[in-house]
Amino acid sequence: MDPAAVEAIDVHVHVESDLHGHLSLPDEFMAASAKYFGGDGPRTPTIDEIAAYYRERRTAAVVFTVDIENATGHRAISNEEIADRAAAHADVLIPFASIDPAKGRAGARALRRLIEERGVRGIKFHPSLQDFAPNDRSAYPLLEVAAEHGVPALFHTGQTGIGAGMPGGGGIRLGLSNPMLLDDVAVDLPELTIIMAHPSFPWQDEALAVATHKPNVYIDLSGWSPKYFPPQLVRYANSLLQDKVLFGSDYPVITPDRWRADFADLDIKPHVRPKILKDNAVRALGLGR
Repeated sequence: MDPAAVEAIDVHVHVESDLHGHLSLPDEFMAASAKYFGGDGPRTPTIDEIAAYYRERRTAAVVFTVDIENATGHRAISNEEIADRAAAHADVLIPFASIDPAKGRAGARALRRLIEERGVRGIKFHPSLQDFAPNDRSAYPLLEVAAEHGVPALFHTGQTGIGAGMPGGGGIRLGLSNPMLLDDVAVDLPELTIIMAHPSFPWQDEALAVATHKPNVYIDLSGWSPKYFPPQLVRYANSLLQDKVLFGSDYPVITPDRWRADFADLDIKPHVRPKILKDNAVRALGLGR
């Protein structure tokens, strides 16, 4: 993917359905999620449909699923399929893997193959859904492979709408996605690029502190319309973190059209806007290498 050929890079796009109609979440979670989010885009576009959608907008997209097989028993969408289909749309798609940390060393070997043989450019984690704490070291075999290959690890942070309204929240523990847990990871693996996904409600200040203190930590702005961003997030994006904040939509939950329209109305300095929309992502993703 040639960064100069696109206007923006969306670093947070979910592949919710494979080419055979298998969904990324169990039916009950998918139904609860649809009720919680509402949404303004198609619910389960395939990766080929995602590519066509983003190509029309001259925007690149980081695409991934979330492997929650250990916690739920639900079979994950194939990382190999995502990587192979992304390769067919390499002008706009950047594939990340998702591997449940519970898969241990076998998972780490799989990630190495995906990076070396299929061009995967990062790994996605959702601690609350995958039922692990980022600093409990269970994901470290995976993170060590990512660090070795110079690809980033993207972590969900903050509350999640997945499981919302289900009894016990579907068994999902919100505290596992406190961004302060990633401070330990940044200390233990200083060469690893970490991206904290979303405005981290209710821990926004913790996320800002970690990103300010640790040079290898970025924040993506996905999952919220910019008009709802906390004021301290906007203030830091305009100043101390202007080189470490990334455009992300959380498509298909939020479309990049809606996100960018609302971002246009946000009080962001003119010279910071292109950094957030593309330039910071080029650096975080290593696309200049």
